[in-house]
Order: sequence, then C-alpha cells, then structure tokens
Amino acid sequence: MGAKGLSLLSGGLDSRLAIRVLQRAGADVEAVCFATPFFSCLAARKAAAALGVELHVIDFTDDEVSLLENPPHGFGGAMNPCIDCHALMIKRAGELMVRLGYDFVATGEVQGQRPMSQNKQALGVVEKCSGLKGRLLRPLSAKLLEPTIPEQEGKIDRERLLDISGRCRERQIALAAEFGIVDYPSPAGGCKLTEAGYCRKLKDLMDHEGLADRRLLELLLVGRRFRLPGGTSVILGRDCDENAALRQAGFGTVVEIRDLPGPTALLPTVCAASDLEDAQGIVRAWSRGGTGREKYKEYQIC
Repeated sequence: MGAKGLSLLSGGLDSRLAIRVLQRAGADVEAVCFATPFFSCLAARKAAAALGVELHVIDFTDDEVSLLENPPHGFGGAMNPCIDCHALMIKRAGELMVRLGYDFVATGEVQGQRPMSQNKQALGVVEKCSGLKGRLLRPLSAKLLEPTIPEQEGKIDRERLLDISGRCRERQIALAAEFGIVDYPSPAGGCKLTEAGYCRKLKDLMDHEGLADRRLLELLLVGRRFRLPGGTSVILGRDCDENAALRQAGFGTVVEIRDLPGPTALLPTVCAASDLEDAQGIVRAWSRGGTGREKYKEYQIC
C-alpha cells in the first residue's frame, strides 16, 4: 500500500512538480495552501484544479501576525520571516496530517535554490521547528537528504524521487514539459512581505494601530496612506475600484466631496476633532477642478 500525504501548494512550479513527482513515486497526494492578507490562495486553487488534487485551505493570519511581531529566526530582506513562516506552515500541515491519519507532509523546496531559506542548514532548522522529523519530504531534492519514514517503509519509491539542487531551473522546466505543466508563474513568489513599499505601510500599522484587526491588514493593499499629526490614519482611494472598496470596508468614517469626481478617504478611527478637516484637505488636494468651496459628505460605516 502506498503512502498518503499532504503537499504544500503555492501554485508555483516547484510545488506543482513536487506533487507530480510524489504521484509518480506511488504516493496518494492532497494539497495544502495557507490564506492570509499577505499572500493569496488564488494561484494554489488554480494549480490544484489543474493537477486534479483536493486542496485544503488553512487560515494562517494569526500565525503570520505572531511571527511578524516576534520572528525567532529574524526577517529576510524586508519583513519576511521566511524560515519561521515555512516551519510553522509545515507544522500546521503536520497537525492536519495527524488528524487525517496520513503518512507525510511534502514541500517543493529545492536545496540551495534560495541562499538564505533553502540551504541545507535552513532545511534542517525548518524540519526541527516543524516537529515532523522523518515525516517531512522534499521530493525534488530527496536523494540529497536523509530518507524519510515512508521511504524507509517502502511506501514511496525513493528511486523515483529527485536530486535537484542549486538555483538553475533547467531540470524543473524540463520536468514541467514532461508532466504537461504549463502557465506557471515566475519563481519570484507572491508574498507581499518581501515588497518594500508594502512593508513600509505594514510597519506604520504595527507602530500605531497594531496588527490585531484583520480588517486593517486587508486594507493594506488599498489606497495611499497618510498619518495625521494626531496619529489618525487616512486611506485615500487611487481609482474607482479602491474608492468602492473603502466605502464598503464596513467600519470607520468616509470623507468625500459632494458632486465632484475625486478620491474617497477612509479614517478607520477619528482621534481628534481636527481629523475630519485634515482629511477634507487631503481629499481636496487629490481632486481635480476644485475651487476650495466644495461641500463634503462624511458618514460612519457601522
């Protein structure tokens, strides 16, 4: 009887290849992805449908926030706690593995592909922190690593696993053609925590409102940000879609100019009496055709 396991699926090429390699080695595989405001599950959903595998979606927001506030192994180039994030994802997948009675958790990691987070030492740290020693399988680099328990038990054919290493992706591209995998994203990934502009907004939120309110985290992808002298945050829409998103946020105070095209402003909270007047000035400055005598509409969203 073959092994049954869960494979982390981001939607990128390596995570797709990991599933196909495991299937070729005799394993029954389901996929796992993680949902947060910092990265989307859309690519994983699309990939799971293309691969024909069941997808388990785990809400990872609280876990990610805890790592942003205290990353045991620090950040990468921005506010990306990659080693700790990956280890905790694998731990959560391992908990699901135990509940389902499966044999292993797999990832699409390639030894040496990322100098900081996928070197041999980092892979060992991730395995140790995840608590899945012997049950964590990296099928693309498995022959360079110690055999896992399912391999030792003969449930997975180790000879059908791979020994890919380094940053060159020629073997992955060739495998993609072999397996008929097309339309895959670049390996840059989609994590907003690696983007400097996004992280500036995130750090400002951490320093003022904190990260406890998920609604504020979700709004980090929307609008320009202004911090008023009293500490109030103003989020200003940049187009019609963002204006609509701010009106539909479900909380805070909206400021708009009556009868004149222009941006919508959302104040999640109002800290001082002058905040609304200051917000009006920001809306006016980013509007076109204003005369300085505009009338404003302000309303709270409950």
